[in-house]
Amino acid sequence: MKQLVIAERVCLIGHIVSMVFGLVGILLVVPNAEVLFHLSEFGQKAMQWSMAGGGVVYMILGAAAVFLYALRTLGLGRTLGFMLPAVLISLTSELLGTSTGFPFGHYSYLSGLGYKIAGLVPFTIPLSWFYVGCSSYLLGRAGLDVDKKPSLLRHVGAIALGSLLLTSWDFVLDPAMSQTSLPFWYWQQPGAFFGMPYQNFAGWLGTGAVFMTVAAILWRNQPIKFERSQLNLPLVVYLGNFGFATVMSLAAGFSIPVLLGVLTGVAPALYLWWKGSSASGQLSVEPTANEVSIASIKAVN
Repeated sequence: MKQLVIAERVCLIGHIVSMVFGLVGILLVVPNAEVLFHLSEFGQKAMQWSMAGGGVVYMILGAAAVFLYALRTLGLGRTLGFMLPAVLISLTSELLGTSTGFPFGHYSYLSGLGYKIAGLVPFTIPLSWFYVGCSSYLLGRAGLDVDKKPSLLRHVGAIALGSLLLTSWDFVLDPAMSQTSLPFWYWQQPGAFFGMPYQNFAGWLGTGAVFMTVAAILWRNQPIKFERSQLNLPLVVYLGNFGFATVMSLAAGFSIPVLLGVLTGVAPALYLWWKGSSASGQLSVEPTANEVSIASIKAVN
């Protein structure tokens, strides 16, 4: 277990560091290419590597961090019960979107995000759906005490909140990643919301809700019991990725999407984390049968 925690933290730190490194490259080096001439040979190679594969690395590390965290806290069955639907359903939506325009609108991926599945969707994209989606759903599920007070309304609420957090991330990410000096995808038919069609938001909400619903069904007989500190990683992953998108969007002059994302994503995420952490910290531990027997023997003595 200790080795698992260490690997999880290494991946999380690497995920955050690679995002920061990528921001430096995109925002400082690309617009000011002459900076490269003032770097050492190692620095030049590092920046070239960052431009060529930095996006791939940060998403792989993010997925690895969340996978290891889920494996440690949820177990293998529940981890795969979320990861497989998230990856397969999001990939299906992305393949449909890039080939037919449904459900997000007409768009295409450029280079920089890794090998493209069927020549359309980078393999890292479904991974990002998984790790941000899992973080979002766990915050919603814990914040609403779904496993402590299970009900249909709470389950639906957790799925709705998880999908909203996931979509709020895209409010901020999409304008920056599709319309800056180094775009990673582009809209063939730009929409009214800072270049994005409103259909895109419906696609994000729908895709997230579908795979979170599948996960909730697969988990129905396996309630989750979090300790106080176990929501920290989902919150850090969500805020870290939101922060990356925020810096990109603000640098490109997109402040309204950031404000919308803060109101519909960051604020609810913080509240759900606080509420979930507070509730889990109040859980009492019931004595086991052995503990009761031992206590009885001591009392008799």
